Amino acid sequence: MALHVWGLFTHPDQEWRSIREEKSSIIKTYMANVVILAAIPAICTYIGTTVTGWSLAGSKEVVRLTTDSAASMALLAYLAMLSGVYVMGRAIHWMAQTYECFPTISQCVTFASYTTTPLFLAGLIGLYPSLWLMMLVGLAAASWSTYLLYTGLPVFMNISKEQGFVFSSSILCIALVVLVAILAITVVLWSIGVGPIYTS
Repeated sequence: MALHVWGLFTHPDQEWRSIREEKSSIIKTYMANVVILAAIPAICTYIGTTVTGWSLAGSKEVVRLTTDSAASMALLAYLAMLSGVYVMGRAIHWMAQTYECFPTISQCVTFASYTTTPLFLAGLIGLYPSLWLMMLVGLAAASWSTYLLYTGLPVFMNISKEQGFVFSSSILCIALVVLVAILAITVVLWSIGVGPIYTS
């Protein structure tokens, strides 16, 4: 796993070919990759919001969440990330038939998990929850994930770059819909009391 992650940052085309040749089940992909990487933003954000804290603009007061509140939110975020990878894998598997590609669902989930790796690693910034810093790091991670999607999908599916571009654009649209759905669910949960509780 670590070698693939490093390879996706240094020589992504070659790494995608290597990943494509591997035979991996969904369970193996999750246990070796998703379960570990998705824990990074959940744990780091928990620590950042309960221990480090953050300051509001123009104020020296440090704001923190209660441990119970932060734990429940971190758990929900973790479950959302685990679910999101599977949903994206399913979407890729479904869309692949349009381009006469017939990868297994396991391969599609594997592809989705590695494409989202930069976003998971960006979760380290949760240790220091500064809004502007998180936005910058998040933007950089999202850009690299998008790059991996657009350059990796043609290689992974063994299709032309033109087909890969359209395929990737469709998957990106689905990813945005999934993100909006998660945000909507978050708003509903907050409205029924499953939201942030501050220490002061």
